[in-house]
Amino acid sequence: MKLSTKGKYGVRAVFEVAKHFGQGPITIKEIAERQGISFSYLEQILNRLGRAGVIESVRGPGGGYLLGGKPSDLTVGDVVRALEGPIALSHCLEPGDLGECHQADDCVARMVWARVGAKIEEALDSISFDDLLRQYQPKELVALKRKAAAGKGAC
Repeated sequence: MKLSTKGKYGVRAVFEVAKHFGQGPITIKEIAERQGISFSYLEQILNRLGRAGVIESVRGPGGGYLLGGKPSDLTVGDVVRALEGPIALSHCLEPGDLGECHQADDCVARMVWARVGAKIEEALDSISFDDLLRQYQPKELVALKRKAAAGKGAC
């Protein structure tokens, strides 16, 4: 399984929106600039996330994007599924593809990929945007900590 740029950029965009939770909407321009994502590509991603209810669009002056819920209720798995579809490590696990395989019912490889896919989904669903926000450290803070640590080593 390889996550497309759509999934990666979607997680980054939703994280940017989550950073502003409770502060009002953030504009697409701000998200694009902060995350280094093309405006037009980001617009497509945000539209899909909006249709899935992950984010909400606010029109008019002062408009932009808000989370569709609390950061603690929204997971990386929600974003990935909204943009990438169901997590299926093999074509035989994709919805509607069982008709092609005459061994689907007793295929050991299918059982393996199903279990691995379930674990990946479980992992993605265990990471909320609240978790990411608590773990996040802005670049400026990281630089200050490095500088402080370097100063402690010098006598």
